[in-house]
Amino acid sequence: MILKPCSRRVNVVVNLRAVVLTLGFLIFFLGVALLFPALTGWIHGEASWWSFAVVAGSCLLVGSLSWVLRADGELEELSIREGFVIVTLSWVILSAVGAVPMVLGGMLESYTDAFFETISGFTTTGATILGGVTTPNIEDVPASFLLWRSLTHWLGGMGIIVLTLAILPILGVGGMQLFKAEVPGPSTDKLTPRIQETAKRLWLIYFGLTVLQFLLLLPAMSPFDAINHAFATMATGGFSTLSGSIGQYRSAYVEWVVIAFMFLAGVNFALHFRLLRGQAVTVWRDTEFRVYAGIVLSATLLLTLATWAPTLELWTIAGQAIDFQGYASLSEAVRTGFFQALTIVTTTGFATADYEIWPPLAVGVIFLCFYIGGMAGSTGGGVKVIRHVLMFKNSFREIKQLIHPRAILPVRLNGRTVPGDIMKNVLSFIVLYLGLLGMGTMAMSAVGMDILSAFGATLSSLGNIGPAFGTLGPTENYAHVPLLGKWVLSLLMLAGRLELFTVIILFAPAFWRR
Repeated sequence: MILKPCSRRVNVVVNLRAVVLTLGFLIFFLGVALLFPALTGWIHGEASWWSFAVVAGSCLLVGSLSWVLRADGELEELSIREGFVIVTLSWVILSAVGAVPMVLGGMLESYTDAFFETISGFTTTGATILGGVTTPNIEDVPASFLLWRSLTHWLGGMGIIVLTLAILPILGVGGMQLFKAEVPGPSTDKLTPRIQETAKRLWLIYFGLTVLQFLLLLPAMSPFDAINHAFATMATGGFSTLSGSIGQYRSAYVEWVVIAFMFLAGVNFALHFRLLRGQAVTVWRDTEFRVYAGIVLSATLLLTLATWAPTLELWTIAGQAIDFQGYASLSEAVRTGFFQALTIVTTTGFATADYEIWPPLAVGVIFLCFYIGGMAGSTGGGVKVIRHVLMFKNSFREIKQLIHPRAILPVRLNGRTVPGDIMKNVLSFIVLYLGLLGMGTMAMSAVGMDILSAFGATLSSLGNIGPAFGTLGPTENYAHVPLLGKWVLSLLMLAGRLELFTVIILFAPAFWRR
């Protein structure tokens, strides 16, 4: 008997060449972005400007190799698996590289702190380690680093993948796979049949609103502060150039401008496009928009009633001592309530007040706002309003189904039947979200944090919000979080920004099998 060698076919489920080349393009773009803080530091005469220049040059060099290799052959169309890999790795790599200037320039001693601050920026979480015992106060940070923090917000807000699709036609091939992987919500609205054209229009709207807010803030801020806060607002990020955030300006005008643009940032950008085309009626008819507006207004009303001085007097009438913060002026109570409702619902994270010293009702409202999030297709994080809408519609449908077992009762949204796979996606997301919330809380408790702070940090990171509860409230920072805890929260930020599935699917063995 003659034995023949057995040949086994190797199944490659991911095109590594396509993944590496695409990541190279993104690194090249990161190098371009790093030139802006380098230039800012040089203009301000900061000695650390070279740290950005060195990293920018390295990124441009590495990215250029991708262009050279791309010229040797056609880049094959990306599959959905490659889309998931590229999107997840891009956020990790860009955060890892973007953190290097903070250490090289001497702003932070710990790379863990630098990575935490950078991924918090890219994921638009806005949780900061600045202002701690071992970290500098925000006012002491050089302008180049402040700009870089805000720029990471702005790039991560609309999505660096979407931006790349808009400016690099070479990635038009397979671009929809990247778009779906980065924006994996219940609905992915394409403004045009071509994904590249859609990306361009989304970024034009995003850029236009940013410029408009910048101009409106100029009367009350320096140009540098105005551009930083415009970046942070439209990205729903929350990094500020002051330790006291927006509240430190003590300006009603600034607060109302930020309120207006936080609301706009929390709206699906496809609706902005419709509005620009004169389709205002269709915007108002959108169920998710009406629910989003209703939630914000309802939260504002409750917060106003809970913090207005005449209402606080009711606590005395009820026999309870008044030891909560309140506002004598109704206009101030309305403005503060509106601001805090929006900053949490849209996951922006700016602060004008310490909600932890508000009356219990107000704290309860804020807690519920942590779980809501902006609209699908917005720069806001969180669960998203549309998921809550579909979840409640499905619950009411189940109740009706019990009453009428033989009836066919589909879930409808905006006059259309919601496919079953969308409903399964929504319910699966909610279960995963709650599961990660529980596991994250246990992990943070295991590293030594009290249960309230552990739960708050997990909820805030998973929802990309920033401020939390306990020792991580709106007037606190994350500097004291243990080293391991910062890495746990960084992973939660990434999972929350990419809406769980894109990250979790990479850990499924079936993903790597053909």
